[in-house]
Amino acid sequence: MTRRNLTVDVMDLLARIRANTPSEEEQALLETAINAILFITSTGQRYAFADFLKYLESNSPPPVVAAFKTREEAESWLNLHPEPPDSTLVLIADRYHTVAYSRELNHRRLLPLTVIEYHLGRLKREGLPPAAASFNTREEAESWFMNQSAPPEQTFIQIASDDYLAVFHRNVNHRAIYPFSMALDEEEPGEGDS
Repeated sequence: MTRRNLTVDVMDLLARIRANTPSEEEQALLETAINAILFITSTGQRYAFADFLKYLESNSPPPVVAAFKTREEAESWLNLHPEPPDSTLVLIADRYHTVAYSRELNHRRLLPLTVIEYHLGRLKREGLPPAAASFNTREEAESWFMNQSAPPEQTFIQIASDDYLAVFHRNVNHRAIYPFSMALDEEEPGEGDS
């Protein structure tokens, strides 16, 4: 099924369900879902949506919309952006942050999140596969990672016998290496609720 057919088929299904739903409140919710798909297609984000669906089916860390070396770079981007992408994720020095933006107040903030720590914890609980590569130093690992032309989204590696996760954020062409020592062992709030 093509991306175009997928969105059309989903909209058709939602429209049929909406037509057979007696509750006005549920009809309004279904209308919102249909409009969300229309927004995706009419703003040219069909490929981004398809990539997001792939992420949901993967075991990869959450996607980000930008990566910055310093907080100052991130703050500059945030302040110069005409309308920052509210609630999206960015990396600052390889740490996850969320963008908080209020259009009405023009309030902008970058808030740290423990996204990667929970991701590492989940991977650890599931059991780590054998390392794809081993290195004596972090510099060796970074050189190896930077010289890969098309790395996978995540790769298990070892540096000086410690476990690490090498992550490639393809959409922003950014590579990061995270030690499993920063993993949070408990489940992310809400992870086991559904």
